[in-house]
Amino acid sequence: MLVPFLIMLREGIEAALIVGIVASYLKQTGRDTWMPAVWVGILLAVALSLFVGAGLQLVSAQFPQKAQELFEAMVGLIAVVVLSSMVFWMRRAARSIKSELHTSIDSALSHSTGQASALIGMVFFAVAREGLESVFFLLAIFQQSTNSDAPLGALLGILVSIVLGYCIYAGGIRMNLRRFFYWTGLFILVVAAGMLASTLRHLHEAGVWNILQTVVFDLSDVLPVSSPFGTLLSGMFGYQDMPTLGEVIAYAGFLAISLFMFLRPVGSRTAAPQARPTH
Repeated sequence: MLVPFLIMLREGIEAALIVGIVASYLKQTGRDTWMPAVWVGILLAVALSLFVGAGLQLVSAQFPQKAQELFEAMVGLIAVVVLSSMVFWMRRAARSIKSELHTSIDSALSHSTGQASALIGMVFFAVAREGLESVFFLLAIFQQSTNSDAPLGALLGILVSIVLGYCIYAGGIRMNLRRFFYWTGLFILVVAAGMLASTLRHLHEAGVWNILQTVVFDLSDVLPVSSPFGTLLSGMFGYQDMPTLGEVIAYAGFLAISLFMFLRPVGSRTAAPQARPTH
């Protein structure tokens, strides 16, 4: 429950920040009469996300076993990509997202006609990005979950993010968003590493990936994945009591590269030595 809760909380707060910035700017510039267009864009984005999620779930239910495993592997791989891109995009764009949204709003409302459509489209694409990211993540998590804990955790994360988003917009709560996105970003990268290892497992069960299948260690007698703590570790970090060499390489390699890129200072570059002036 904790993993879907935290990730949906983060996704929800990202979407709430975008909507809050748009609503605040419209209000500050005396254009709050355009708020109905903002709500239309939000509702369309939510509808698209629900439609895509339901469609993928219905289609996958018709697959035979091996095709089902391959589908789960593809969903898991997409989830790894979108979760990682979400983390790095927010880390890179956090400082400029407000000014970029203001510019987009001004551009959408600068035309003499089609202003409503332009504003709806701008909000739609901004929110739909968060929604579709959530869809692929939730599909990957739900496929690994055997009970209702994951859907309940995701729902609670969305509800809490809505409340926090409104309180931040209204000024009732001040959060250190930079720290929030930093720590949740680290957590998400660990989750994504576990998803990548699970993707290899699904590919093997689908008959696609058959190399590096040597079991590295066996903890099934010490900490079986079916135990309460093993289930918790599996749900949070992709723990397996008998991981194969390929899974260990994927997990450790992804985590090493992604954490290195995430922890280095944003925009840090080695300054090029200045040429000496010629006389």
